[in-house]
Amino acid sequence: MNDASHDTRLLPALYVVATPIGNLGDITLRALDTLRRVDRVAAEDTRVSGQLLAHFGIRKPLVSIREHNEREAAERVIGWIAAGEAVAYVSDAGTPAISDPGARLVAAVRAAECAVVPVPGVSAVAAALSAAGVESDAWLFHGFLPPKPGPRQAALQAWAALPCALAFYEAPHRIAETLADMTQVFGGARMVTVARELTKKFESIETMPLAGTAGWLADDANRARGEFVVIVHAPADVLVAGDAESLRVLDILAGELPPPLAAKLAAKITGRTKAELYRMTLKQT
Repeated sequence: MNDASHDTRLLPALYVVATPIGNLGDITLRALDTLRRVDRVAAEDTRVSGQLLAHFGIRKPLVSIREHNEREAAERVIGWIAAGEAVAYVSDAGTPAISDPGARLVAAVRAAECAVVPVPGVSAVAAALSAAGVESDAWLFHGFLPPKPGPRQAALQAWAALPCALAFYEAPHRIAETLADMTQVFGGARMVTVARELTKKFESIETMPLAGTAGWLADDANRARGEFVVIVHAPADVLVAGDAESLRVLDILAGELPPPLAAKLAAKITGRTKAELYRMTLKQT
């Protein structure tokens, strides 16, 4: 049976399309299909997105929608959708509107009662978290911190007491200052994962105490290059308390049940993952 999806037009809407953050192989089949079938593509930077489209042999009218003209350009997009067109929006890399332009455009399109369709894919924060080994069940995403020291330190102070992991984006020219501020605010013993150049040739993902970050950067100038996701792990006392309660529940259940079933029930009671709890049962045996 032939796939007829390519022979049908997309419904009039704004399609928010995630694109690769480095490795072009990360683009999804749905993203490619959408970009091929829309009437036009709105982009954060038409030069960057033009190269992406050309790589995959896609030719579409491109219009620039950057942060400074997002509100005004939204009116044009709304007009195109109202006229029956399907419009894709892409940022330079990753998922639009997540520390990237796009939120104002989406809000304006929704306010005009036009459809907005997410076409999910790569997100740097999700990629970093998946490889960081964060043990806490909760995490919060801040995005980019303020560029100036005073406001940046104040923002970190506001997050310092939160009992969860914290995720940030950072630029290469501020990474050393940001890690130094984090060390001062959160304490040198707090664990941090520094993910750099994700999906690219020089990708690196390192976990260490915050106190070790200054020396780690100083040992190799290349470590301060690229785009960063910084994940500050949950405070140790939160993890210890969580482990203690989980172990108490496991002890009770494991006395009556096989380890896999004990872990499954303990996960439902404590909110931790079954895999984590099963590992705990293995450590106890």
